[in-house]
Amino acid sequence: MVEALALADEAVAACVDDAVWALAEDELIAALDATHRLEQRLAAVKLALVREIDGRGTAHAQGASSTAVWLRERLRLTISTARRLVDLAAALDTGNPGIRAALANGDITVDQARVIGDTVATVHTSADAQAADKAVGVLIEWAGQFDPTLLRKLGTRILDHVAPEVADAAAQAALEAEARRANRDRHLTLSELSDGRLRLAGILDTETAGLLRAAIDPLSAPSGPDDTRCAGQRRHDALADLCRLTLRTTDLPEHGGDPAQIVVTTTFDTLAGQLGPGTLDTGLHLTPDTVRRLACDAAILPAVLGSAGQPLDVGRQRRLVTGPLRRALVLRDRGCAFPGCDRPPRWCDAHHIRHWADGGTTSLANAVLLCGHHHRHLHHSDWVVRLGGDGHPEFIPPAWLDPDQIPRRNHYHRRT
Repeated sequence: MVEALALADEAVAACVDDAVWALAEDELIAALDATHRLEQRLAAVKLALVREIDGRGTAHAQGASSTAVWLRERLRLTISTARRLVDLAAALDTGNPGIRAALANGDITVDQARVIGDTVATVHTSADAQAADKAVGVLIEWAGQFDPTLLRKLGTRILDHVAPEVADAAAQAALEAEARRANRDRHLTLSELSDGRLRLAGILDTETAGLLRAAIDPLSAPSGPDDTRCAGQRRHDALADLCRLTLRTTDLPEHGGDPAQIVVTTTFDTLAGQLGPGTLDTGLHLTPDTVRRLACDAAILPAVLGSAGQPLDVGRQRRLVTGPLRRALVLRDRGCAFPGCDRPPRWCDAHHIRHWADGGTTSLANAVLLCGHHHRHLHHSDWVVRLGGDGHPEFIPPAWLDPDQIPRRNHYHRRT
């Protein structure tokens, strides 16, 4: 297979530099159709490979918490895209082989395959296998005429065509299946932009959408006739107000021994003279004016910083990493330090590099932030963690994974 894919890669590479402007209009359209068909057939191969990797447990063997996380790191995908790949690969493997064959033949797209798989799963809950097979055939035929959105709408009444005797009873099952899909697909993604801002994207289930609207709508109304903010800006400011109100409560869970809070790092000279930005514990940057405003109602904690920016002295030793030491660890690692992990500090535990029971000290030089999965993985695998020459953690993989055992670092939290 690898050799065949290499030949296909060479053939595609040869097309990249072809002068498409020289093609006649019918040739141009034919080339587009052929490219689209090839793209779907390659997707079928990719999904088969993903399914096999997931079934073998390759991701867990290499230290990832899931196949989706492993794919994100390996293929540089977003986590939501990686999850959809894993889910669709499983659906096509366990579902009707007709869907997989249609995709492999280039008769349907990946998005249409996902819709057909979801619809057929609903049919299985209400009718027999024969009706499900018939539904696949009907939906594949419809896929030649309708895009995924229309195909999903038509699929809600597929039983009217393949099993009318159970269609009414299945309407309720379809509604419940839609609720399950909404629960499965719910997510919220925070993407850091190059200038320190965040882009929010996601899908909320119906209940959460109602909660958000109930909380944010009263805060996002225009403040008066002179309010020049657009609707999007008012919703942005309402979300900020909602976060401030929430942080003022005492109901949020603690993180590492501290109440929920935001942490801003700056220097005294910067704070006093408004000379530069401050840095949040998430790595985002704030303007000097914003830092001074936050400092008006904040606890200011001293920390001694080395030339590489690592905190060196934050308080007395103890078995648990809490308080100033926990904050120093967050400032240094900025999240789970295991290579390829993007878990933020609030999801992480402090791991003693040399175990406290073995005489290890509770100090910055003997601690590293790890999420729950990688904390467990490090205790039950041959990975070794140490601090590099610059005082930041690096991980040595086991010999079976990397015979050269070249140290690896986490680049998701690296400061730029």
